[in-house]
Amino acid sequence: MLLASFAQAEPLRIATFNTELSRKGPGILLRDILRGDDPSIASVVQTITAANPDIIALQGIDYDLELSALNALADALTAAGAPYPHRFAAPPNAGRQSGVDLDGDGKRGGPRDAQGYGRFFGQGAMAILSRYPIMTAQLQDFSTLLWRDLPGSLYPIIDGAPFAGTEAHATQRLSSNSHWSLPIQTPTGPITLLTYHATPPVFDGPEDRNGRRNHDETVFWVHHLAGEIGTPPQDAFILLGDANLDPTRGDGRGKAIAALLAHPSIQDPLPEHPTANWAQTGPMRVDYILPSHHWQVADTGLIWPQGDAASRHALVWVDLTR
Repeated sequence: MLLASFAQAEPLRIATFNTELSRKGPGILLRDILRGDDPSIASVVQTITAANPDIIALQGIDYDLELSALNALADALTAAGAPYPHRFAAPPNAGRQSGVDLDGDGKRGGPRDAQGYGRFFGQGAMAILSRYPIMTAQLQDFSTLLWRDLPGSLYPIIDGAPFAGTEAHATQRLSSNSHWSLPIQTPTGPITLLTYHATPPVFDGPEDRNGRRNHDETVFWVHHLAGEIGTPPQDAFILLGDANLDPTRGDGRGKAIAALLAHPSIQDPLPEHPTANWAQTGPMRVDYILPSHHWQVADTGLIWPQGDAASRHALVWVDLTR
């Protein structure tokens, strides 16, 4: 009994990491991983191995239908002493062509006419690596939700008409990558990961299309937790990912992430810690792990990748018990 009680008290280490491994074309990331000599991939493997999380949400990793790149990365981690037998990714909005002129430039088929920015389908998508079984049958994937269908949507309306026209308004999805509610079976029982990767709130025009969408991608979780979209978690959950939004700095609408940080069911174990450092902005907090109040926070930390080709994001980790 004492041994069982001790096992139950072992912390669960959760991490999120924007790897920035995305390449310029399909199949290139897989090629680079298999070659085994790419410095950016070596940096990611070293960073994840140093953190040694039980479950990690990855952003900035190219998606392919057979998960070949994700499995190759997981194999590299296994070889480095950090095995992740359970892997998950689902078709994202990144690079998914809409057939519509979504950005209002009068053309179709460009990277910004995809449901989420991308030169090819799956560019810079999301994935989960886990040491525990992923309950994929209970996945809630909200990637098909139309932006206009979010309660209180900030879709830009110009002179009474939707930006880029009614066809774009009726086609544009909310998620630039994905919004997932994904249960995982851990030794202390099932937990739910709520994870996403929002668009940067820049690279647009005076309509602030990306800034508004970035805001709404974060506000989505407030509606989900209220039971207005999908079925909210009934027990312990962890909301994590790259919001591309700092509460007080940058060009984004920081009120969205501030509202999430203040949500009564959420705790913020790493307040005011910058998690990314861009030359044009300096340090900003954009990556988050926000456990529900079911958890006790045992420890927290950030690991900054090393090397000239390293990601500009830190790996963020939190140790949790319940």
